[in-house]
Amino acid sequence: MTNTRRGFIKNSGLAAAGIGLTPTISTQFFSDILGANERINVGLIGCRNHGFNILKKHLNVKNVECVALCDVDANILAEKTTEVENIQGKKPKGYADFRKFLENKDIDAVIIGTPDHWHTIPFVNALQAGKDIYVEKPIANSIEECNIMRDAAHKYNKQVVQVGQQQNSGQHWQDVMSFIKSGKLGKLRRIKIWGNFGYGVGRAKVPDSPVPEGVDFNFWLGPAPERTFNASRFHGSWRMFWDYGGGLMTDWGVHLIDMALWAKDIKTPPAEVTAYGGLFSHPEFAHETPDTLSVIYKMDDFALTWEHTAGTQHGPYDKLYGLAFSGNNGTLVVNRDGWQVFPEWDENDWKMDEVPYIKSTGEAHQEHVENFISCIKTRETPNCTIEQGWLAALYAHIANLSWRTGSSLKYDAEKNIFTGNPKATAMIKPEYRAPWKLPYV
Repeated sequence: MTNTRRGFIKNSGLAAAGIGLTPTISTQFFSDILGANERINVGLIGCRNHGFNILKKHLNVKNVECVALCDVDANILAEKTTEVENIQGKKPKGYADFRKFLENKDIDAVIIGTPDHWHTIPFVNALQAGKDIYVEKPIANSIEECNIMRDAAHKYNKQVVQVGQQQNSGQHWQDVMSFIKSGKLGKLRRIKIWGNFGYGVGRAKVPDSPVPEGVDFNFWLGPAPERTFNASRFHGSWRMFWDYGGGLMTDWGVHLIDMALWAKDIKTPPAEVTAYGGLFSHPEFAHETPDTLSVIYKMDDFALTWEHTAGTQHGPYDKLYGLAFSGNNGTLVVNRDGWQVFPEWDENDWKMDEVPYIKSTGEAHQEHVENFISCIKTRETPNCTIEQGWLAALYAHIANLSWRTGSSLKYDAEKNIFTGNPKATAMIKPEYRAPWKLPYV
């Protein structure tokens, strides 16, 4: 990713927050801390699925060691502890409580791989403990939490924060952005984004059941409302319920919207957002988030749209997800698998050369982790800053709130309100269940 985009969004985010940077701590200081062999000790909070996959990417990097794991499911914790020991030949310490985990002074960097509703408190606490952070996307489960995390990262700016929007580290996506910004497509008029996935309708409905042995379900709920245990809302399917996630809109939308914003160097919230959709299918599956959704973002000089049809596995250009960048001269279609350009015809000749399909070399998780580790050593700005994570999540959350309130929304970032819409404004800030509190900084 280019330094131009990083600085562009970073500076705008600081201006919006009214927060300045304090002098950066020296690289030599951190080199001394890391020691002669520059070993970096990492720890993971939330070990079951993607978080653990990201941890394994860290362990692929020379002189990186996992010294601690934290999970509220003792079964998962035991399983992953054994797996880490098998990988690195050394057993990490295990924790059920992230607060005890963060007291471990051996941890240099924290990976946050929990469900979305459990990002904010560990994130702020980790910054306060002096840890660098790799946090999964979306950075949080509400606009207010996103704002808090952005502001905390600005306050504790000596720490490195990498948001897990790994496409920012992919050469594949950098090539696409270079092509778009070359002007070959002509005036870029429309960006269409879609994501159709079978898993988006959740899991089959099941009755409530006892909490599985070894699971601290009350801690798993954390700041979310108290409720009975149900397997369809737990491991692997929690994101289809508003208390814990935002459905396909925040899961895939954040990744793909991020690319649309990059292409146009967008640094501000949309002028207005309108979403329409519903729970139109699969009543036998458990989900609160819409299975069918269309979103229109009002932008200054181009049209930006998102759509998903959960429960299906096909989409435009025979791709279940992707982006189509349409200019006067042609349309560039891209997803993580590859990209190509379809030229336009003007009755006499093609307006540009065709670009045959170019296959991607991968999803860039490893490159993104390596960038994070490099920045821990150099104290440079990582490829996906908290400002980029904040902006992409904001676009996704506003779309969800537009659908939930049945209204078009205009977000005032300075006042942190939806203009003329008190119902939507009331949904900006989540109500935390005691004893948990929003960690303002």
